[in-house]
Amino acid sequence: MADVQDSLCRAFEQVDGVGRFSVEPWERPGGGGGVTRILRSRGHVEKAAVNRSAVWGETPPRLSEVQASASRHFYATGVSIIVHPRNPHAPTFHANLRYFETDTGAAWFGGGADLTPVYLYREDAVAFHRALAEICGRHPIGDYPTWKRRCDEYFFLPHRGEARGVGGIFFDHLDDLEAAWRFVEDLGRNLGSVYLPILTRRLGTAYGDQERIWQQRRRGRYVEFNLIWDRGTRFGLETGGRTESILASLPPHARWDTDEDPPPGSPERELVDLLRGDPVDWSSVSI
Repeated sequence: MADVQDSLCRAFEQVDGVGRFSVEPWERPGGGGGVTRILRSRGHVEKAAVNRSAVWGETPPRLSEVQASASRHFYATGVSIIVHPRNPHAPTFHANLRYFETDTGAAWFGGGADLTPVYLYREDAVAFHRALAEICGRHPIGDYPTWKRRCDEYFFLPHRGEARGVGGIFFDHLDDLEAAWRFVEDLGRNLGSVYLPILTRRLGTAYGDQERIWQQRRRGRYVEFNLIWDRGTRFGLETGGRTESILASLPPHARWDTDEDPPPGSPERELVDLLRGDPVDWSSVSI
């Protein structure tokens, strides 16, 4: 996981062109710890976090990870990535890779990657999904259609009736450990090639105050999902992880307005209509 963290930090610094990631080691009182790396910049990447952790110890009561709740001790390690670009035309990116085991003998991999645009560029969604489908297709364990559906189901805000973004893949409890590791290793090595071409081609798109306000409104939805529905946030807090690292995925600026509904025919309305509609099979869309 350390090599994934290092390579992505270098790649995002190069795209940003200005800032550098901080390095913030932390220890968990019950066992383990991690390294949080955060980029806060005036360049192209307004905020990014690439976090690595390995924690262990007694299983907390009422743990939301059901498969581990019957155990007495657990071990969990992983890396999580979040990128909030400055340009509203460049989509937010999230990914995580994790491994979990318990003293009952259970062990599994999980993770995923998803894309959250502020303005809809269908070619970006298609490229993102096709890249993920290609990686899945290189492995017998890979199941892009199922993992794509699970991602659509998971990254959804029930109280809004909206998807968080255009999805990606979401997988969990992969217990064929050798095959799962080969897939997770491949995905981790290629996360940059999945997202960076999309990020870099939007960085020069012109925008103004209106687009930034809309970006902050959509970031508000991102905050709502992470604080209300996200299982990773809940698990990190339940197991006594460093709160600042757990919440590092939140955007630097967000807003909530009472007149958020965009007018018909606007680019903003196009995105909202898509997020409130049925999931799209992006890997099959012709551009």
